[in-house]
Amino acid sequence: MTDLYRAAERLMGMQDADWRRHANPLSVWSRFTCLPLLVLAIYARTWIGWWALPLFVLAVAWTWYNPRAFPPPRNFGTWASRATLGERIFLARKTYVVAAHHVRAANVLTLLSALGAVPLVYGLVVLNPWATLAGIVATILPKVWFCDRMVWIHAELTDTTPGDPLPEPLLPPERTPI
Repeated sequence: MTDLYRAAERLMGMQDADWRRHANPLSVWSRFTCLPLLVLAIYARTWIGWWALPLFVLAVAWTWYNPRAFPPPRNFGTWASRATLGERIFLARKTYVVAAHHVRAANVLTLLSALGAVPLVYGLVVLNPWATLAGIVATILPKVWFCDRMVWIHAELTDTTPGDPLPEPLLPPERTPI
């Protein structure tokens, strides 16, 4: 079965320099604007018709550009930076030793986030603002929790404390081949 996490990373075309830039807290926090902007562009079809299509294209472009929009942070020790570093570790879990309970939690949170898309899509199709809003919240909250799990992974595997300054991104030692 295809690893959906790796597929999403490939779709975004993330390279090492992009990950460093995405570790900027401005990038992490502004990333949470992507879904609401996409939703707004889709909803706008009822207000401005086909003119909503350029808004949708801009929202998709922002989704792709966001991890590249900001310079690397001076301090990689913030919660947001560590969430990004932890996600890098999680995505490379064949290279690093990530505990099974973290993988299970990440999978459950991703599933919960995906389930949030059900009321979101329903709300967008029938133009129900409450279902749309509930879907946005139900999609984003598990993603925030996922980010927190990534901070936990980073702290565990690097033996560091979240909040302590990190002048450079710190990744754990790679798994040694047997």
